[in-house]
Amino acid sequence: MGTTTPSATTTSSELVRLLPAGRVIVDRDTRASFAHDEAAGAPFGMPVAVVRPHDTAEVAAVVAYCAERGVPLVARGAGTGLSGGANAIEGCVVVSFTAMDAIVRIDPDERLAVVQPGVVNDHLRAACAEKGLWYPPDPASAPWSTIGGNVATNAGGLCCVKYGVTRDYVLGLEAVTGRGETVRLGRQTAKGTAGYELAGLMVGSEGTLGLVTEVTLRLRGARAQERTVVGYFDDLPSAGRAVARVVASGVVPSALELVDGYCLRAVDDWTNMGLTEVGNVLLLARCDAPGAAGDQEADTVLSCFESAGATWSARSTDAAEADALFAARRLVYPALERLGLVLSEDICVPRMLVPEMLAHLERIALAHDVHIASLAHAGDGNLHPMMVVSRGDAAALARGRGVFEEIVDQAIVLGGTVTGEHGVGLLKMRGLAQELSPAVLDLHRGIKKVFDPAGIFNPGKVFTSY
Repeated sequence: MGTTTPSATTTSSELVRLLPAGRVIVDRDTRASFAHDEAAGAPFGMPVAVVRPHDTAEVAAVVAYCAERGVPLVARGAGTGLSGGANAIEGCVVVSFTAMDAIVRIDPDERLAVVQPGVVNDHLRAACAEKGLWYPPDPASAPWSTIGGNVATNAGGLCCVKYGVTRDYVLGLEAVTGRGETVRLGRQTAKGTAGYELAGLMVGSEGTLGLVTEVTLRLRGARAQERTVVGYFDDLPSAGRAVARVVASGVVPSALELVDGYCLRAVDDWTNMGLTEVGNVLLLARCDAPGAAGDQEADTVLSCFESAGATWSARSTDAAEADALFAARRLVYPALERLGLVLSEDICVPRMLVPEMLAHLERIALAHDVHIASLAHAGDGNLHPMMVVSRGDAAALARGRGVFEEIVDQAIVLGGTVTGEHGVGLLKMRGLAQELSPAVLDLHRGIKKVFDPAGIFNPGKVFTSY
């Protein structure tokens, strides 16, 4: 690393000379549009330049330049993150992967796809479907978020309760490490045990270990037909008991989603779907076992809903109606954004403790005289409590953050984790330091030093300030 960091003007001008024309953005207004993700209230700075590389060689050249001069680098996908992980720091270079958006190949025989990091999740899923294949990870942001961002945060989604998260599908990847070296990690075979699982380390590392330039993903065969079960409940504890009964039954649904009344009203006010006409809390389940087994699973889930006190429940016989309900669930966050600034948490607790955590959310809301909206991938214990505050109200934002720190602490007490799929970024750093022991944090720092000896990758995020 150089002894002094070059000035902003020097960095931007040297990058312009280093890369082909059109790769480096220096216009201030455009740079500002790359300064932060969707995390409400997370701090950010102004990048000195935004680089849009077209291939791995260009990424490597940028990393080598920044490592030699001590210039921080922040990787960015679509900017849909909710933890501040892609936020710029003052004086950094943002590397945007939007131009590296090629699906290199889809191999139906080996059931794998090779893609660049800028590929949009839904675009990959559609391309796989054309070949009778399926890529399961499906975050709510799938229409916009990119595979690179999904890898960075180990994204999950609605179906991860049964089919797992991004890490379960990353066979291998290409990345540029902290000296500007390009490495290939993992494999393209169905199994393999050669060496440490370094590709797995990169998944969920939030851009702190290197810049991923290509990903090899495991695929599944075409998805089986799903049966949808709908249940409405008077309150969160009743819905939580239904979730616990489904877990205890042994059925593993392909989705089990919880949406509370506040979220339902927000979507209704936007779309006039009539979601709140039946009840206060909605549970949506899907079962996809083949044939009669799928029918039996759906019947079991329905029985669990009924015995937990559902005010109305049924197996949906209208596929379009069922799809509309799941589409409405994906609309919750943008519907809430219409009302104000959305503070969103991402805790995960043991599945059987979902009812207890929901009760704690109600207690915390009452104690602080606030409303906490609840949205959850309930089948795997991943809860997304949310608060809506007026834009520009700094005091309300601070109170909301305080409430969420209490929620994080309670999740840890229950044996949970500070983030199920959004990543630590800037907003969960205190919680991570509570969740992991000092010895484990030191292991993380040691790994980072190996991958990033100059300390340029996404500094000040995740664990580096603790």
